[in-house]
Amino acid sequence: MSNLSTDLVKCLLQNGSVDEFFRQQIEDAINDILRSELTAFLGYEKYSSSGWGTGNSRNGAYTRSFDTKYGTLNLKIPRDRNGEFDQKLIPDYERRSDSLEDTVIQLYSKGITTREISDLIEKMYGHHYSPATVSNITQSVIDHTLKFHHRKVEERYAVIFCDATFLNVRRDTVDKEAVHVLLGITPDGRKEVLEYALYPTESASNYEEMLADLKQRGLKEVLLFVSDGLTGIRDALLRQFPFAEHQSCWVHICRNLMKLVRVKDRKTILEDLKPVYTAKSSEEASKKLDDFVAKYGERYPKVAKMFESRVSLFAFYLFPESIRSSIYTTNIVENNNKALKHKTKVKEQFPDEASLDRFACEHYCDFNRKNADRVHRGFRKAEPELLAMFDSMYHSEPKERIEIA
Repeated sequence: MSNLSTDLVKCLLQNGSVDEFFRQQIEDAINDILRSELTAFLGYEKYSSSGWGTGNSRNGAYTRSFDTKYGTLNLKIPRDRNGEFDQKLIPDYERRSDSLEDTVIQLYSKGITTREISDLIEKMYGHHYSPATVSNITQSVIDHTLKFHHRKVEERYAVIFCDATFLNVRRDTVDKEAVHVLLGITPDGRKEVLEYALYPTESASNYEEMLADLKQRGLKEVLLFVSDGLTGIRDALLRQFPFAEHQSCWVHICRNLMKLVRVKDRKTILEDLKPVYTAKSSEEASKKLDDFVAKYGERYPKVAKMFESRVSLFAFYLFPESIRSSIYTTNIVENNNKALKHKTKVKEQFPDEASLDRFACEHYCDFNRKNADRVHRGFRKAEPELLAMFDSMYHSEPKERIEIA
């Protein structure tokens, strides 16, 4: 039986602390390795005559604490007289093991508060970490979130989708607030969440403010915005990018229509409306919408009134056919927001805005990483035409906007 095993048995028979036993063993082992590192660096053992006249020698040690899950290690870092020795075992400036630091950072990025993490670490590791200490550890998460909100973005996006999802946040009391999201697709088909921001309620002015910030971060040209029918959103988006087009989401149009008709008629009416937004051209779509209104307008006058203005209904027909199925709805950003909402089910609420910000940042950064090298369907084929549209829209003589009706 090895000495380690024998000593462990003695510790158990004497009702000693197993954590303290391993802490001491690790401390002794690391100190031994550090001394061996210096010996290898100098090229001779301590007190050996072979070190005479080499021009360098041992010069004591300085103490350094290092936290692990077994407790604090009291280490003695050896020095040489010339100050050339640089040990590699313990990372410079770090005071705790990566396993604990990674655990804390992961918890923090999930939206858990520093005080909650401090209490959890106490239970997990048996020694107390104050909220202030946890805050120091998690500063990297805070820095990462700030970098996301200030990073540079591409100059051109073929499409930007706008959508909001509602999550519970505490501000004295708990209430649902709107996480506004802008998701873009570049001309070559790469998807990216450009920005997200929390506001108490969803409004068009919030999206306009986010776009103004993105312009400061490099965004210059957009071909198309896709959004739901939020009041004023079309004007807000086009104030920032007057040359862009705007498309109202047809899925939202269908949802709104269902509120205006009887339940027994819904399936039939939706089936009759589908050929409008799956037509081959805007002219064909407009003719089919005329037929639809003629068929149901007398029975449901509010449905007819709903389609009196056709602004933003058929903008997606201006774009290559290969991408139309992706740009007549906000499904891309909605599905991503649903995934975020699904992750939050384990949390009934976020204790503050900063907690939600960290949680959302992790989710959207993960989305961006996964899609960094993926081309969205249809965009590879459409890219030459999209680039030509940028040139026509932004780099030729200004043209008067013509709405498709």
